[in-house]
Amino acid sequence: MGRKISSLLRSAGWPRFHAVPHMEAHLGMDIATEEDYASQSRLLKEFTDICNIDKAWIFKSENGKGSKGMFSLSQPDLLANKMRKFILSAHISSETSKSTTFRWAPFPIETENASIIVPSPSGSKLLAVKNSENVSPTRFEIWGSSQLEKEFCVPQSVHGSVFTDDWFKGISWSHNESLIAYVAEEPAASKPNFDSSGYKKGNSNEKDCCSWKGQGDFEEEWGETYAGKRKPTLFVVNTKSGEVRAVRGITSSLSLVQYMRLKNPFHQSEADKIDLKADAGEDSPLCNLTQSISSAFFARFSPDGKYLVFLSAKSGVDSGAHWDTNSLHKINWPMDGKLSLHRSIADVVPIIMNAEEGCFPGLYCTNVLANPWLSDGCTMILTSSWRSSEVILAVNVLNGSVSRISPMESDASWEILALDGDNVIAVFSSPVDVPQLKYGYLIDKIPSSASWSWLDISSPIFKCSEKVEMLLASRQFRLIKIPVKDVSTCATRGATNDFEAIFVSSKLKNGVPDPLIVILHGGPHSVSTSSFSKSEAFLSSLGFSLLIVNYRGSLGFGEEALQSLPGKVGSQDVNDVLTAIDHTIEMGLANPSKIAVIGISHGGFLTTHLIGQAPDKFCAAAARNPVCNLALMVGTTDIPDWCYVTSYGVKGKNIFTEAPSEEHLSLLYSKSPISHVHKVKTPTLFLLGAQDLRVPVSNGLQYARALRERGVDCKVILFPHDVHAIKRPQSDFESFLNIGVWFQKYCK
Repeated sequence: MGRKISSLLRSAGWPRFHAVPHMEAHLGMDIATEEDYASQSRLLKEFTDICNIDKAWIFKSENGKGSKGMFSLSQPDLLANKMRKFILSAHISSETSKSTTFRWAPFPIETENASIIVPSPSGSKLLAVKNSENVSPTRFEIWGSSQLEKEFCVPQSVHGSVFTDDWFKGISWSHNESLIAYVAEEPAASKPNFDSSGYKKGNSNEKDCCSWKGQGDFEEEWGETYAGKRKPTLFVVNTKSGEVRAVRGITSSLSLVQYMRLKNPFHQSEADKIDLKADAGEDSPLCNLTQSISSAFFARFSPDGKYLVFLSAKSGVDSGAHWDTNSLHKINWPMDGKLSLHRSIADVVPIIMNAEEGCFPGLYCTNVLANPWLSDGCTMILTSSWRSSEVILAVNVLNGSVSRISPMESDASWEILALDGDNVIAVFSSPVDVPQLKYGYLIDKIPSSASWSWLDISSPIFKCSEKVEMLLASRQFRLIKIPVKDVSTCATRGATNDFEAIFVSSKLKNGVPDPLIVILHGGPHSVSTSSFSKSEAFLSSLGFSLLIVNYRGSLGFGEEALQSLPGKVGSQDVNDVLTAIDHTIEMGLANPSKIAVIGISHGGFLTTHLIGQAPDKFCAAAARNPVCNLALMVGTTDIPDWCYVTSYGVKGKNIFTEAPSEEHLSLLYSKSPISHVHKVKTPTLFLLGAQDLRVPVSNGLQYARALRERGVDCKVILFPHDVHAIKRPQSDFESFLNIGVWFQKYCK
């Protein structure tokens, strides 16, 4: 990878990357630009320091009065280039139904080096898993209320790192807290040994100076963010003895994700015996309960164990789209524990094809609580996208009714954090409001009526500086509906519906609109919500208005609008963005001579398309890991099938091949920004992750070289250790600092 990158740069006349002393970094930077770097970096640091709240757990207090909460927080540590993680506890008490108090611990406790923490069901124990960054064992620590109770070290010969991401993660305590099941990498396959004489039979010490290990056979990986990870496998550790066993009975062609312990209708002690027997590693048949449906994820048992509820992305799997409008289903669970391949699947919430104005647009869930149930045993509380906002929904899994329990009048975003009995702890935020904790309770105790009230919770978690408070107080936001410009090209009714943009601006009216930054999300089947973003708030605080466009194809607007985009990328989505910009100009909210554009991934695809198709529209652009040439990407990405689907539509799923024909490559090229590069005039900043497997770095470098060849001002910043998202704290900081300086230079 490194040799390829440097050769690409040399062919464009650029110098090879090499380490330079700190003072040399200022070469080529004028005094004004350096001053911008200094002032903007101080402001960006103040935004960066705002904490994130990642997860929460609520347990009943030992005395039965109130609850106790554990809140998992994180904060970027720029010097260490990692996220600092810590826990803050609180005692929750309610004097009346309309008055709830959180008594916070005076200080948080840092969970240094813990990859993940998982409290036990009773809340009396805490599991901390510490994955090793090398070949050292994985450490399991079990903490009591005041001390470390158990510690186990699992060597690499048993398994590799424990999966902690939201997709593969599956850590679960047994009912009696004697066992913990989890998903980890299978042990590394044996590799050939060599010494001075050639091949050596048998195993040898990895550190043996007289021999060395070969690479062995290549094995496919899961792709982006999972490079170097081995197959996910289910393991069980006994919390008393530390014995670890792999669960057998899962075929080698399958990988385990989102493991969840079975709910049993038996007496508690009997259920634990059954679980112990199953988890002890005995062979058991694998039963595919959802073979009649092409997708199932985030499965949850009802509190009484009578049914299993799960989400499905069936429409996306069937069409080739990489995300879609979800549906919710349930399976009646056999009381005798005997499973059947032919057990029927009932629809709870169907796919919403066309979302009518103001009505429920469908389910779009990126996570589900481990216990999302109210005490009635049939109401789930979920977070979902609703057009350009995140909302909290109550779903009755018996009758399929869906109600929005976060305030209907709020354009801000609401996300469920945890349940405290039948009450909801949520996070509220907006583009101009740092996150705040809210406490929701039922007024009439009937979940389906959606009669919920919300209390403000005083919290030390989201504190920010006085300067940030002042800057955010001077900003405002609104949601703007954008009419589709040409409905004659729409194949479905849903594709003719208005799409949306989030507009952030100054409250001050000075007669002249501020310079505008158009922000475009990736995906393309993703969505920008009206929640707080530190990077976007930083750009807004520099004196820019923001137009955050959810073009057709975004989540939250119904399946027909979403499916209208595949096959029309580079045209429909580009036209939607231009329509949104023109609509904003017509409203008097933007100066047509001071518009910048930024996007990542498919948003970068749109950014580079826009500066080619509308070369006089933008005064500056920034592209983060952009898709610039689908014909180049299809042979190097970890998702080559998507290049076909995005270019051909549903047809692309069926004609996809790893050996594209000349005709296919020609169409992929015609859909790409590189086909318009000869028209570009806009100064463009590229921010690229060298380890990106989704949109390999060659895409951005080729486009940047083409701009430089044509005399267009451009700048490339390459982050050698970053993947597609460019999320490492130092890389994220440097990215948006340079974006701010770049836009100030060309748009102010």
